[in-house]
Amino acid sequence: MMNIDKPTTDNQQLTTNFETQAVRIQSERSHFDEHSTPLYLTSSFVFQDAEDMRASFAEEKEKNLYSRFSNPNVNEFTEKMVQLEGAEGGYSFATGMAAIFSTFGALLNSSDHILSCRSVFGSTHTLFTKYFPKWNIETTYFEADETDLEKYLTPNTKILYIETPTNPAIEVLDLEFLGKFAKKHNLLFIVDNCFSTPYLQQPIKYGADLVVHSATKLIDGQGRVLGGVTVGKKELIREIYLFSRNTGPAMSPFNAWVLSKSLETLAVRVEKHCENALKVARFLETQRNVSLVKYPFLESHPSYEIAKKQMKLGGNIVAFEIKGGIEAGRNFLNKIKMCSLSANLGDTRTIVTHPASTTHSKLSVEERNAVGITDGLVRCSVGLEHFEDITNDLKQALE
Repeated sequence: MMNIDKPTTDNQQLTTNFETQAVRIQSERSHFDEHSTPLYLTSSFVFQDAEDMRASFAEEKEKNLYSRFSNPNVNEFTEKMVQLEGAEGGYSFATGMAAIFSTFGALLNSSDHILSCRSVFGSTHTLFTKYFPKWNIETTYFEADETDLEKYLTPNTKILYIETPTNPAIEVLDLEFLGKFAKKHNLLFIVDNCFSTPYLQQPIKYGADLVVHSATKLIDGQGRVLGGVTVGKKELIREIYLFSRNTGPAMSPFNAWVLSKSLETLAVRVEKHCENALKVARFLETQRNVSLVKYPFLESHPSYEIAKKQMKLGGNIVAFEIKGGIEAGRNFLNKIKMCSLSANLGDTRTIVTHPASTTHSKLSVEERNAVGITDGLVRCSVGLEHFEDITNDLKQALE
């Protein structure tokens, strides 16, 4: 498919267990017999002779040519994500939004139509509403709990796109239902799996053709580097690779090296994130200044049964509504002492944001409400601190 040195499972120990794959898949060792994969900080690669160079560029042999196309560190990270998601191929990008834009850019033509869940990341919404219309590509939104989706289809509908859980409203969509719907209507089914990671759910099992991640979030898990990745069907990844090879959104080798090492601890980190998040969600339900708490594994979540069916645990994001609207939300942020005020999520550190006054402040009230962003909504990315320290900080800020 592309010129790479194929990473293999360390010592060729074949396994299907997530934790072992995340730790043991790595690039082939060099003559130094290193235990941990080294950094390959090179822009290009050399060839033995003219025939080697010709055959490599003709893709008659698998070989790295140029780090905009492929690189051993990037290949290793990509192959791990491919295996962990149960995919056939993948390509890694400089950022999560580069992954989303390049995936759509490679597969869409002028006059194509996207059917998307309404609650999507703000930058994705901007692509759909500001930039894609310039190329005569239209998007229709549906609500997370809708099942009568046929009414939104047009002869040009090509892609069904969702996030689950969604950002920041923490809505959960039924992957099994949507996978069957996409197959019935011959749509490409693309899922943003950023909030879950492949450890908590694998959308390909439910019929997804492609899965997209912002690796900046839980996959890195420590707020250090940017990255994105798309995995899925081999023939679709081929188109994404060719598009990206020419447009240049490639992941840097250093970031790939960091992210590959991060995957080795993903399972244990996410387990603790989820344990803390459930405790925080249950705590917030007891607070008199909180009118609503949304977390997939709370029994009160409207899609609790769906979440339990398709997710191993509930993730690390909790959304809650503070009584008092925008001013109450701002006041809450001003009173936070330990938790971080940041635009990131999935960090070791707990992060709180108030979307209505920050990340989504440029949207109208109607636009915010349409995607579940009420004036008092707070998104909490629960970290790895002791949960009592997290709840104590939230408690004093709420009071």
